[in-house]
Amino acid sequence: MSGFVVQPLPLAGLAVLVRSRATDSRGSFARLWCSETLAGLGFDNGPAQVNHSVTSRRGTVRGMHYQTPPHAETKLVTCIRGEIYDVAVDVRPDSPTYLRSHAEMLSADNGRALLIPEGFAHGFQTLTDDCEIIYCHSKPYVPAAEAALRFDDPAISIPWPLPVTIISDRDRAHPLLAAALATPPSSVGR
Repeated sequence: MSGFVVQPLPLAGLAVLVRSRATDSRGSFARLWCSETLAGLGFDNGPAQVNHSVTSRRGTVRGMHYQTPPHAETKLVTCIRGEIYDVAVDVRPDSPTYLRSHAEMLSADNGRALLIPEGFAHGFQTLTDDCEIIYCHSKPYVPAAEAALRFDDPAISIPWPLPVTIISDRDRAHPLLAAALATPPSSVGR
């Protein structure tokens, strides 16, 4: 089995993994993780943490989350049930693509995963009911390093494909970038 192919995307470091799936009368088989392939792509020591998210309602948005240095992390996001619109936003201030976003449709059927490097915020919208996502993280979660962008911030203008039906109070309360940039750095994203 060939595993998967890494395809670079327009924002430096962001990539989509396209998994090969072997099928026969029993069903199918696909490789979800390959240390050899992912070494050098932010997972030099394998995943430090693996999380499982279940979202029951279509149109729900989760995000846009990231961790600040020195706890910035690489994520590998895989949809194992349903379909999502998965979004990454470049939050590297010195990057030529600063605050630009890129989205991919990930589903249980299409064999794609999004590799999100350090310095990107991440979120998604469920396109179907009952979605399940597996996230592999290169570093453990550190609450004090948590930061976020607001899902509807006009400065990043994410084109969510569906009306947003559900979002947590916490995600809705993140400040807009214009307000966050006017706040002293020690309190931004905390």
